[in-house]
Amino acid sequence: MHPLLLAATAFVASAVEAVEAVTIVLAVGYTQGWAPALRGAAWACAALTAIILITGPALVHFVPLGALQLVIGIFLVLFGFTWLRKAIWRACGRKALHDESAIFARQVEALKDAREQRLGFVTSFNGVLVEGLEIAVIVITLGAAATAGFAWASIGAAAAALVVIGVAIVLRHPFSRVPENLMKFVVGVMLISFGTYWTGEGLGIAWPLRDATLLAVIAINIVWSVALVAWLRRLRPLTA
Repeated sequence: MHPLLLAATAFVASAVEAVEAVTIVLAVGYTQGWAPALRGAAWACAALTAIILITGPALVHFVPLGALQLVIGIFLVLFGFTWLRKAIWRACGRKALHDESAIFARQVEALKDAREQRLGFVTSFNGVLVEGLEIAVIVITLGAAATAGFAWASIGAAAAALVVIGVAIVLRHPFSRVPENLMKFVVGVMLISFGTYWTGEGLGIAWPLRDATLLAVIAINIVWSVALVAWLRRLRPLTA
């Protein structure tokens, strides 16, 4: 279960970022041509692959596992809290939902008057690189703190990228119907749960149920997050 949870968390988190990256590439392709859009995306993917392959194994081989678990655990809790906080605010109606169609329209508007293919290449490269860096962070942090975790996290991230790219090739349309807020909610819960579990291991805590403790931590985080959304929905909405 533990490796599968790693892969599943990396998959969902990476899918969210991949959707945003593909939206940018689609906008560039429709306005500046598919050659610069795909070329920029390809170079960005090559750079991200190098970052993951170099940084991930280096952490595993040169940093003690206990220290790695503690540092990465704290980082994941903070990183996951950022995702979960935004998802909770959106779920209770206090923050606008993420709209990929609107993002696509803004990208097209910004690019349609520009005629140089260089701009399309740079936009595609930067968009994929920025969104992909978050995927790299997820893969490296999830993978480095667990035995064989790097391979499982990489598999999850790669599968997410392939699925999103495959859907984009078939549909050629922004992912406006993807339940992105739900995905971010799930990712936030999972990152906080892994972070809590690994922080405890880094501090030398002997979890009573070993890896099964992680399932209990996930359940607790789901319960308090859903309860918080329900409570916030009862309060008067914030004024702009």
